[in-house]
Amino acid sequence: MNRQKTIMIVDDTEMNIVILVEALQDDYELIVAINGLEAIELLEEQKPDLILLDIMMPEMDGYDVLITIKKNPELTHIPVILLSAITDSDSKTKGFSLGAVDYVTKPVEIVEVKARVKTQLKFEEARLILETQNLLLEEKVKARTELLERTNSAAIYCLAALAETRDPETGEHIKRTQKYIRALALELQGKDEYSSVLTNEYIELLYKSAPLHDIGKVGVKDSILLKPGRLTEEEFEEMKKHTIYGGESLMVGIKELGEDSFLTLAKEIAITHHEKWDGTGYPRGLSKAEIPISGRLMALSDVYDALISKRVYKDAFTHDEARNIILEGRGTHFDPTIVDAFIMREAEFVGIMGKFGDN
Repeated sequence: MNRQKTIMIVDDTEMNIVILVEALQDDYELIVAINGLEAIELLEEQKPDLILLDIMMPEMDGYDVLITIKKNPELTHIPVILLSAITDSDSKTKGFSLGAVDYVTKPVEIVEVKARVKTQLKFEEARLILETQNLLLEEKVKARTELLERTNSAAIYCLAALAETRDPETGEHIKRTQKYIRALALELQGKDEYSSVLTNEYIELLYKSAPLHDIGKVGVKDSILLKPGRLTEEEFEEMKKHTIYGGESLMVGIKELGEDSFLTLAKEIAITHHEKWDGTGYPRGLSKAEIPISGRLMALSDVYDALISKRVYKDAFTHDEARNIILEGRGTHFDPTIVDAFIMREAEFVGIMGKFGDN
């Protein structure tokens, strides 16, 4: 059974109140206030479905009451119909501009008042239904978006894992470098020169894209990728090509998803994460600001993880040993500012290394 609607009548004239009560009492619960101040007090305790509000009242007129109602977040949704003997258009315009939904001229016609009240309550019901539907739709969109994001993340990990099956000793490398790069980006975000670039949205994309930095290793021969000893010069030249292979493979996805997809950032990282600050890196020999911030961040993250990880051709370095090597590369291999960010976040790096260490 539907709840009976509640109407508040606000009028300082007893005869007007009597007429309105007689017209509405059979169909609605009624609350009566004989002036604006009393109406505001009653509204603190009771929330009617609609308010019939006289304009011409002493102390606090209907306009002031309406302003007070619309300023209150708990009351602003309540439809207000103004009542007045004033018939000029300016008064009506003022009422509507302050938030009234209708304007009834006195002396009121019972049939007219009942019809307008009924109409506005129907409008309010429709608004509430629409609001509920919108909330449900937003929840559905949110759920679908979260599912899509989880699917994308799963696809990214599958692709990255595919590359790492070619190099089984990399273990939890994907997760560690992903978390290292985010830690560095968050540290730099507080610096003026990076705040406009390293937004929360960009850092989230960086985190999502990072696992694909070595996707190009799929194109490198097993005899080179899995070689237990030092690579020959010729083999190293072939190994360098994994940055190009990665960029080319990700470009295929970009053509399907568009330049504004996260794959664009993933391609940037894949191609540039072996560039060096002094220009001696590969594949393009970029230096300093020519290297995108994403590549500079991954450069340190990737090297640190390689140092602290065991390989068939080397034992794992301790954190302190890796830290010293990183410091030695400040201004040559690595962006000095990013090295400084690493020092500020080194405890976090140690924590990530401990939590996601290779078994």
